[in-house]
Amino acid sequence: MKHCEAAGLFPNEKVSERVFSYATAHTATLPQWLTEYHADICANEEKSNYMISTFQAQGMNWLGRLIGAKRVLEIGVYVGFSTMAWSYCVGPDGKVTGLEFSPQYADMARRAFQKFGIKNTEVVDGDALETLSDLQPSEPYDLIFIDANKSGYPSYLATILEKSRPGSSSRLLRPGGLVLADNILRRGLVADDSIDNPQAVKEKLERAEYWKGNDLEKLREFNDMMVKEERLDPFLLPLWDGVGCAKLLD
Repeated sequence: MKHCEAAGLFPNEKVSERVFSYATAHTATLPQWLTEYHADICANEEKSNYMISTFQAQGMNWLGRLIGAKRVLEIGVYVGFSTMAWSYCVGPDGKVTGLEFSPQYADMARRAFQKFGIKNTEVVDGDALETLSDLQPSEPYDLIFIDANKSGYPSYLATILEKSRPGSSSRLLRPGGLVLADNILRRGLVADDSIDNPQAVKEKLERAEYWKGNDLEKLREFNDMMVKEERLDPFLLPLWDGVGCAKLLD
């Protein structure tokens, strides 16, 4: 599988592929069953690009282990690859809760959990704009990963902050917990959608419908919220499709 997450950092695609292969080999690995599931989805599902890459899963699992995460909330499950990656990260005594809008994807994820004997995950069906507000966790989450409807990102973050205030009952995210958000640069379009960006030209030609939405504006709003919110210590990682990282400060 090609690594195309940061080709622009290197002189050409061949060098990018070799650098990322080298980096993958020198990063803590994922179990073989998980990488094989990823490969199977890539080969058989039309929208497999909804998944994070295996290398991104390695990187985010490293972050989860760094803070000793045992409780993870995932907003946007798709077919369960990243959910299972978080399950591996937190271990059998941890817990991963996923929110998924599509009943079809939620069922595919549950079947995958059953196939691989995963018992520390659960999927909540419904629109995360609603189900996120309804969550009443017995303990705060250590990490929240956002990878869902891009136009909903500002609302997701606002809800997380509102429900994680100091002293609040059933808070979502613990003090010092992490918020991670995928696709926040959207092939660089969030930072630059001018004709200087070949992706902008390509997208406007091939995906005219996409430009009728407000995803780019909402992602820019989300990124501004991350850096302006005093309770967040943010870092925008310009790798993959852009990953927003922030530590919650109390």
